[in-house]
Amino acid sequence: MSAKNKLALSVQYPDTRLQASLTRPKIRKWVKAALLGPAELTIRFVDAAEGQALNRDYRDKDYATNVLTFAYNEGEELADDEPVRADIILCTDVLEREAGEQHKTVEEHAAHLIVHGVLHAQGYDHMEDDEATEMELFETDILETLGFADPYADQAA
Repeated sequence: MSAKNKLALSVQYPDTRLQASLTRPKIRKWVKAALLGPAELTIRFVDAAEGQALNRDYRDKDYATNVLTFAYNEGEELADDEPVRADIILCTDVLEREAGEQHKTVEEHAAHLIVHGVLHAQGYDHMEDDEATEMELFETDILETLGFADPYADQAA
């Protein structure tokens, strides 16, 4: 395996509700589709209480959110063979609720949030309009290669 494609992936399910349907091989496929270089990532599925605590403690926002990315070498200039390191936290409660509200399967929404989190880990952001547009287009392209519909299609209508 080339250094560019090297991935060390840990998948944790302290909230076990999605463990049977969102398997490690599926998650690995989604992560690899969004990677631009080597990475050491943890994907962790948590309940609303843990999601809210993490969002409150690290972002000063006292509610559970769908995905949090903790990029440990953010802003660093990485050598070609140096991996991006990050924890990507998905809140099962929010993920399931949003999937229902957006008329998507949990798998579709989870794939989108994981791709989104992996892009954040690699330095992509959506704070400015031009950054948001670039990131959304990249997410849409990646998800299309994985066989998923444009995650922003209904939001644009």
